[in-house]
Amino acid sequence: MVITLITAAIAVAGTLLGSIVSGRFQERAAERAVRVSHDQELRRERLTAIRDLPGAITAHRIAMWDRGEAALNNAPAERVQELRDRSHATRRAVNDPLTALRVLIDDEQVRAAADRMVTLTYAMRDACPAVGSVAPEERDAARAALTAARAAAVVAHDEFVDVAGRYLRTT
Repeated sequence: MVITLITAAIAVAGTLLGSIVSGRFQERAAERAVRVSHDQELRRERLTAIRDLPGAITAHRIAMWDRGEAALNNAPAERVQELRDRSHATRRAVNDPLTALRVLIDDEQVRAAADRMVTLTYAMRDACPAVGSVAPEERDAARAALTAARAAAVVAHDEFVDVAGRYLRTT
């Protein structure tokens, strides 16, 4: 009888221990699945920020170029105001992906490349003359300044894409 009780006690203990071990394995598997899911979601959010920022910057760069060209060509005031409003809207559209990038990505190279791209694109505003402010003999120099500012912004854009691509390949 004692042997039967000992055997039963061992069987019960083994069953309990097996349940505990099995439960712990399930718990770890669930934690691992949550971690993987979180990591995948974070990667998607980072990719979205990296993808959306250059698109928003490109739209703003084009708007600034159109605004500068209109001013250089003495476009009607209504057209210049329309382009100014568009450039303000495109500049506002840069804020969301830039903020997301700064919140989600700690990599200093990516952040520096993003800041450089944004700064050089925003600098196009300094190269945009006011309507009627450029004398005909100064128009070529003003156009060259606007073209140079755009070229610098395009180079910074391409550099950002390269840096961000390297970052994504390593994360």
